[in-house]
Amino acid sequence: MFRKILIANRGEIALRVICAAKELGIKTVAVYSEADRHSLHVRFADEAVCIGPAKSARSYLDIPSVISAAEITNVDAIHPGYGFLSENADFGEVCETSGIKFIGPKPDVVRAMGFKQHARTAMKKAGIPILPGSVGILKSPEEAIELASEIGYPVILKASAGGGGRGMRIVHASEELAGHLASAQSEAGAAFSCPDVYLEKYIGRPRHIEFQILADQHGNVEVLGERECSIQRRHQKLIEESPSLQVSPELRERIGNTLKKAMAEVGYTNAGTVEFLMDETGSLYFIEVNARVQVEHPVTEFVTGVDIVKSQILIAMGEPLSTVLSGPVEMRGHAIECRINAEHPTTFAPSPGRVTGLNLPGGIGVRVDTAAYTDCVIPPYYDSLVGKLIVHGKDRPEAIARMRRALDTFVIEGIHTSIPLHQRIMADPDFQAGDFDTGYIARFLAK
Repeated sequence: MFRKILIANRGEIALRVICAAKELGIKTVAVYSEADRHSLHVRFADEAVCIGPAKSARSYLDIPSVISAAEITNVDAIHPGYGFLSENADFGEVCETSGIKFIGPKPDVVRAMGFKQHARTAMKKAGIPILPGSVGILKSPEEAIELASEIGYPVILKASAGGGGRGMRIVHASEELAGHLASAQSEAGAAFSCPDVYLEKYIGRPRHIEFQILADQHGNVEVLGERECSIQRRHQKLIEESPSLQVSPELRERIGNTLKKAMAEVGYTNAGTVEFLMDETGSLYFIEVNARVQVEHPVTEFVTGVDIVKSQILIAMGEPLSTVLSGPVEMRGHAIECRINAEHPTTFAPSPGRVTGLNLPGGIGVRVDTAAYTDCVIPPYYDSLVGKLIVHGKDRPEAIARMRRALDTFVIEGIHTSIPLHQRIMADPDFQAGDFDTGYIARFLAK
């Protein structure tokens, strides 16, 4: 049993971990930058340690500072949340060396899954379908051109160590490939300190679907259904829901059973997400594994009743899934999450600043995960996420109606937010009909 855990993160996910720990009777330690001195995660943790100035490279990403805070507060474990150090295998190794439990997969598994080409190879070996593409990292423009001609255009170049659209280029003709490859390698090297790029077949109008998994330290794996994450802008998700309209019970069971085998074979433990693209025929193709809790985990919690963050802590303590889960996982109803960002709803320009007024929606089937409060400051140094609005209904139409009602009473004054954009999307006939893919936002904004 953990006595005390440190949360190596900030904002709403730090508060989320504090809530889970409190329910388990575990004390918490918050770390914070100078910009976050008055944040709610600092207020509600049992202890708090300042680990550096505002810039994340000198605070939340500074491994020695985080470990020092853990040692002086004598914690048993560290929960990394998402982002920052959550998928940093070196950080996991330092935790182990320091005698501190890392609440996540083992460092060697994080490292293997973090390099997408390694993950593709492992998933293919386990029987998970993957898109046609390079067997390994591209070594030259000539190799890329030859491979692309075999696969057929368009193709897509992706950073092996990255995500979020960085180091990614779509190529429609052979004469474009060399230039795009150099550009992708340069961007990947700058963003991830690794210029490695691979190539795969590009699907024109895919849906982005991910499966939530939990895996204990005894070889047991459970799949908690899927999430639809196709509403995104520049590869950044805006709206997520569960279940997906495009995943039949038969497909869900088949992919779930294959994933259980695959993740057990790679030695995966704790929470994780396996992401897929779905083509227009309904076929799923593996993209990557996110070896951490996801921003959108609440929609799965709503439809399954499973507390994913609490499960992470229990698994890290060695509990088997038979104890962590109360019984067979069943999906009930429909859940939708809107990410409320501090940005202009039409120009998408960042909008940091002071929140001068705040009203959070409530009522049955409504949840708000946020660290915002009246008179707080949304700093310009970090992700623009202000909060997450999640709703649950007996079916998708009720969930949409509930989201529209909740958005209408969600008031944030003093800064621009994405709330008006979400209101427009919820009223859009195409969205209501489930007629969308990853290119939806571009078409919607052009209307």
